[in-house]
Amino acid sequence: MTAPSPTLHRAVVEHMVRQSVYSRLGKPLPTAAAAPNPLLVNISARHCHLTQDAVEALFGKGHQLTVHKWLYQDGQFAAKETLTLIGPRSRVISNLRILGPCRSLNQVELAYTDGIALGFELPLRSSGDIKGTLGCMLMGPAGFFEMEQGVIRALRHVHLSPADADYHGVKQGDFMKLKIGGECGIILDRMLCRVDKSFKQEVHIDTDEGNACNLQPNTPCELIK
Repeated sequence: MTAPSPTLHRAVVEHMVRQSVYSRLGKPLPTAAAAPNPLLVNISARHCHLTQDAVEALFGKGHQLTVHKWLYQDGQFAAKETLTLIGPRSRVISNLRILGPCRSLNQVELAYTDGIALGFELPLRSSGDIKGTLGCMLMGPAGFFEMEQGVIRALRHVHLSPADADYHGVKQGDFMKLKIGGECGIILDRMLCRVDKSFKQEVHIDTDEGNACNLQPNTPCELIK
């Protein structure tokens, strides 16, 4: 597995340029530019996180996840490997993407409409909070793996560095709102704040939420308390 590229993300470069331009013009910075780091709002499509034991059961002993695409958070990637989720009454979702690296628990994150298609009543949970949730069967090219629990609808959330959290006046576990502009603009309430020194400022919403507001790369977005 190769290391992540040190190239700056486009959003970071644009944020730096915006701050520089406003500074040279002597104009007050807009909210988005005044923040210490750029805000990215990304749609998190259905995916799963697996332990190494689960990966080996599905893809063969000793198998290691391979990088398909590096994600915005450092060290996180979408793997080339995908699998099939088998739900109640043998309903399936194919090509479910695995996100790496491997974790200490198994978790599948679906959107509300995925749950309807599968026959799941998905609990709305923060990542890692899987106690008492539904399980499922996963199928890979080398075999099956039964998850006793861990199928959730992920609570929408924002990753914040301590500097970002201080700027917004929030802490780990607080909630904010996300104001999304455009022709289908909406305000999403109860945006969970997750704070860690390794995080870059990034919001994750699911496909249903992204489709509801027609989120595009140039759609203006703002975090508010």
